Amino acid sequence: MKPGRAYSNDCHHRRRWVVSLLLLLAGAFGALAQQNGTGTPGQSGTPPAVTPTAAASGAAQDTSTASTAAKPNTDSKIELSTKDTATTFKLRVNLVQVRVVVRDAKGNLIEGLKREDFQVYDQGKLQTISTFGVETPKSRLERAEAAAKTQQQENAAGTEEEKVVLPERFVALVFDDIHLNLADAVFVRTSAKALIEDLKPTDRLAIYSTSGQVGQEFTSDKAALEQILLKILPRPKIGKINEVSNCPDVNHYMADQYLNKNDPQVLPIVAQEVLQCMYQGNTQMMSAAVVAAQMALQQELIAGDTDNDFLYRELEAVIRRMKGLPGERVLVLASPGFLITTRTLDEMGIIDSANRAGIVINTLDARGLYTPDMGDISQVSTDTAATAGFKNLYRTQEQTENAYVLGDFAAGTGGMFFHNSNDLAGGLKRAGEAPEVSYILGFSPQNQKMDGKYHMIKVTMANKQKYSIQARRGYYAPRKVDDPQEQAKQEIAEAVFSQEEIHELPLDLQTQYFKTGESDAHLSVVSRIDVKGVHFRKAEGRNWNNLTIATVIFDENGNYVTGGEKIVEMRLLDTTYARMSQTGLQMKSSFELKPGKYMIRQVIRDSEGAQMAARNGAVVIPY
Repeated sequence: MKPGRAYSNDCHHRRRWVVSLLLLLAGAFGALAQQNGTGTPGQSGTPPAVTPTAAASGAAQDTSTASTAAKPNTDSKIELSTKDTATTFKLRVNLVQVRVVVRDAKGNLIEGLKREDFQVYDQGKLQTISTFGVETPKSRLERAEAAAKTQQQENAAGTEEEKVVLPERFVALVFDDIHLNLADAVFVRTSAKALIEDLKPTDRLAIYSTSGQVGQEFTSDKAALEQILLKILPRPKIGKINEVSNCPDVNHYMADQYLNKNDPQVLPIVAQEVLQCMYQGNTQMMSAAVVAAQMALQQELIAGDTDNDFLYRELEAVIRRMKGLPGERVLVLASPGFLITTRTLDEMGIIDSANRAGIVINTLDARGLYTPDMGDISQVSTDTAATAGFKNLYRTQEQTENAYVLGDFAAGTGGMFFHNSNDLAGGLKRAGEAPEVSYILGFSPQNQKMDGKYHMIKVTMANKQKYSIQARRGYYAPRKVDDPQEQAKQEIAEAVFSQEEIHELPLDLQTQYFKTGESDAHLSVVSRIDVKGVHFRKAEGRNWNNLTIATVIFDENGNYVTGGEKIVEMRLLDTTYARMSQTGLQMKSSFELKPGKYMIRQVIRDSEGAQMAARNGAVVIPY
């Protein structure tokens, strides 16, 4: 067991305050904080905007059936018409949803809370909680079963088809192999087996490393995940300078203190060490020792900052990969921590990107429970009697400050920071598994401007109970985009790359398929709208409304396959409306697919009442 040390809460609270302030300013500096790289760990991160054109894996065709013929509305007498469109519906942008986990002082989850137990503040202003939900393993299972029931097809033998369990939660486990030492790497990868063993049917797990040399895409294959763990080893990009001779023994913190913070005592300490280990204490070589010390500090700062740059770029790639996944997204970073130095914008860029993508970052200090390290016992010690005390102080300060960035990532995205414990298996399970109970709070900010600015959110308990609350710290208001194509991309991604169901419009969803060959199939997604629940505008003796329908197909691991969008224009006479009130409006979207397991996401919005419906479905097309 590693001996313990206390985490500096006061320092961490101060840093959390700074992070909150920087987040508030992030909207103004968003362009500086975001990175423009295109590399991803594995597959492409963000799917294309959904259009009715064919995607790589299949083509989409849309048709509609109702009481009257569906054809282009070129005649004012036509009551119902359908057209494919490359433009997307205008998503209702003023509903903000916040997932909240509540624990007591011992870390136990608090159950049985209600809407009135919570308060939500947006930019310091109390909001009305308009929607409220409780999520448990039972509710997740019921949602998955309901989606599976949308499949209405039997195979040729007449037996029931295999059901697909929808992935609802995507967890990217990222090992910081750039900064991990061998002992910690073995410890944390062994501990990660518990998370894999307890993987739920609705979970998908991916494993990446900050060096970019280890990668396993999102999957439920436990054997493949355990196999990739064996590849987690220390892989620094630059690493420690003078690693063989350890002369002089300087760390990233000392280099930062001397070159960035102007600490005057660092250089004499390092020079004294160089004089002993390189020049055998010959005082006549002091000038040369000072020059060597300066070079060593400069090289160490470059090495440490370069390693951090590699880490930031890989984290950005993982976030881009996760951005288009249809469900809850969590990034778990297992790291011993690292020094930020002057790269604050890089740290804030990661937090900003995660918040924009709706990704929670949970962090775990891979060092476990420890006391400050007095040096690497595998290397020759170059400390002298005069410098040993100062060197130990710098090592202690470096190890303390290394943890701050992990706390910042978690605090800035509404995640958890697990530290000061050797129970890394328990910590990884807590960071990676869905909590047994969470609460979904929704509110609609009033007079929201389409300016893209960051809004701070604070969730508190109405009765002031002393509970620990885990929730995201803010959101970005939508930004109005003049480019229609870019606007289409943003709106469709916001709507369909989610799994939250919306029931403002009465929508039933079914899936049917038939095989068109050994390796081809035709999938129909049949939607039925109860028009009695739709608000129509009365004009010219007719009932007016437009429905925009977006349908997207994902594979069983949440990868985008294909999709389509269309608009149904309704100009219904009263007699037609009365008839359709009994029969409903039925629409069918068709896709050509290969055999496999698929999940379907459909979002519908009407133009008059600004109401929405969002449903999930599933289908298995056998080989």
